[in-house]
Amino acid sequence: MSIDNMIIPAVICGIIAFGLYKQVDIFVVFVEGAKNGLSTVVTILPPLVALMTCVGMFKASGALDIISYVLSPLSTILQLPQELIPLAVLRPISGSGAMVIFTDLLVTHGPDSYIGRIASVMEGSSETTFYTIAVYFGAVKIAETRHTLAASLTADVAGVVMSAVMVRLLFY
Repeated sequence: MSIDNMIIPAVICGIIAFGLYKQVDIFVVFVEGAKNGLSTVVTILPPLVALMTCVGMFKASGALDIISYVLSPLSTILQLPQELIPLAVLRPISGSGAMVIFTDLLVTHGPDSYIGRIASVMEGSSETTFYTIAVYFGAVKIAETRHTLAASLTADVAGVVMSAVMVRLLFY
């Protein structure tokens, strides 16, 4: 058995040993932590369900194709391949949806292609903005996001643009 397979059991045993050393009722503390975790899930679940429903409707409606078509002149100006527009649009909305598009781009164009490299940098330099806002703001019961959404989407746009610029500068 390799050391990689022993890390998690060692950490768990270490926590239990430390709890016994400190004379803590481990079971009671575990149950209380699980209860707190479930209350967090109950708080976060409604925004997540709403977000997942919206993402499903967005993909099924064909809106992604329409938005990609509308943004194609902008991609020409930014020298961003048009194949990357669906990834750039969907990444702030859905991590899993973006991953499907990303995987398709890598299978179609290859990971070492211009498109594959930009897609890889874009995947790593952007965030699932709406999901993150829904989870974190929902967890602490903040309804008004104020400038968070605008700032986050601006950062996502910067990540998309700079992905193309940096790949062009560093690889071509």
